[in-house]
Amino acid sequence: MSGLYYDEFVVGHVFRHAITRSVTEMDNVLFSSLTYNPQPLHIDFDFAAKSEWGRPLVNSLFTLGLMIGISVHETTLGTTIANLGMTDVRFPAPVFHGDTIRVETEVMAKRESRSRSDAGIVDLHHRAYNQDGVLVAECRRQAFMRRLPAAAHDV
Repeated sequence: MSGLYYDEFVVGHVFRHAITRSVTEMDNVLFSSLTYNPQPLHIDFDFAAKSEWGRPLVNSLFTLGLMIGISVHETTLGTTIANLGMTDVRFPAPVFHGDTIRVETEVMAKRESRSRSDAGIVDLHHRAYNQDGVLVAECRRQAFMRRLPAAAHDV
């Protein structure tokens, strides 16, 4: 497992995730269809061509999911109990078919759980950029994380 335990997160550390992903037309249309989102800006090329953008916009919830998904391998893979929430979600610039997304995650804060001695809460700030370095999405995520097994604390 490559995810970190609560005890291993360092406030202020910035992960510059190595994984990048180009967004395809299929990603956008399939995600919009699977989530029953009929917004013509995402799935109707004729409608989108007549919009101020001149082409389809990638569904922002796909962008949010991709941003967090890219971060999982280095942060929460196999060590998270649950997401507690996402706040301050913003999409300051659009994502289009063919854009390549890269992500960085900053550890903003952490605290031990008040109800569970085997867990803690980590506050993460995710930022996604396109291939030109333009910020296209960001959010704060509160992750409920496992602590290192007791034997590891005693070492």
